[in-house]
Amino acid sequence: MAEPAEPAKPGILDRLRTRYAWFDHAMRAQERYQNSKGDFYAAGITYFTIFALFPLLMVGFAVGGFVLAGNPELLAQIAAQIKSKVSGDLGDQLIGLMDSAIKSRTSVGIIGLATAAWAGLGWMANLREALSQMWGLMRQEPPGFLRTKLSDLVAIVGFFVAIVVTIAMTAVGSSDLMKHVLEWLGLENVPGVDLGLRLASLLVSIVISWLLFVWVIARLPREKVTFRSAMRAALMAAVAFEIFKQVGSIYLRSVVTGPAGATFGPVLGLMVFAYITARLILFATAWAATSTENLVPAPVAPPAPAQITPRVQIREGLGVRGTLAAVAAGAIGALSLSRLRRR
Repeated sequence: MAEPAEPAKPGILDRLRTRYAWFDHAMRAQERYQNSKGDFYAAGITYFTIFALFPLLMVGFAVGGFVLAGNPELLAQIAAQIKSKVSGDLGDQLIGLMDSAIKSRTSVGIIGLATAAWAGLGWMANLREALSQMWGLMRQEPPGFLRTKLSDLVAIVGFFVAIVVTIAMTAVGSSDLMKHVLEWLGLENVPGVDLGLRLASLLVSIVISWLLFVWVIARLPREKVTFRSAMRAALMAAVAFEIFKQVGSIYLRSVVTGPAGATFGPVLGLMVFAYITARLILFATAWAATSTENLVPAPVAPPAPAQITPRVQIREGLGVRGTLAAVAAGAIGALSLSRLRRR
């Protein structure tokens, strides 16, 4: 009798997941991120982010054209600076380009706004769909095309309002402003004030990023979700984002020193920044979605119906084998009987 096989020992990851709850949560978030095609959505968000920059630059040039057209003194100062820095025909060409850009500011602004709206809607649709997938939200009846685009447009407006608020809060909490405040209070020479300013500025930046990520994770998905899990996941994302910003600033300072780095470094840095930020937000959303309070028991499918197939074998008569066996048995019996009689 064969001995029963011993159960397989759990691997190192299984043991770690059993021992540490945070590690088990991280593995659940990673599984949700991979199963929901997080890298695919992050690449799409990066594409629309880079694509939307060009029309935004057009809008920026148009706004600058309107400002310069309404301020002749500033325009004359810029022209004088160009002539003093760039002499000869090249300076005249630059001034001519600036004048032509100011004249075409209306058309450039309209084209830029239209293109930016189209690219922005694609960016927002991709982001909201990615966040919904991370949450595991499946819409039963998707709304119509116009309703979806209107909802995405409202989300874009809300996102830019949140960005403006965070930029304003960052400016208020910046170290330069704090230095002016300390100088006004006469505390700029206090020992350790520089370190305190850096720590305060870092803390303010983390808090601002945390508030922005909470809004993105909890309010941008197409279905409503709770703030509780989003707040914890957004705090993790804010700390990681601040670390990534510090590393990114070191990268930019190192690559812009040479001519090739000055040309391609910022573009590549922007692409990497957008991609890593998108992945960070999506993973944080997957972390929030796989929290204990958000896990629901998976539905267990009923077993398949049993199918009983009886095996019936019909034999008609003895057949060849049966006849031969009967003849052999009769011959053996007759031979045995004749020997008994002789005895």
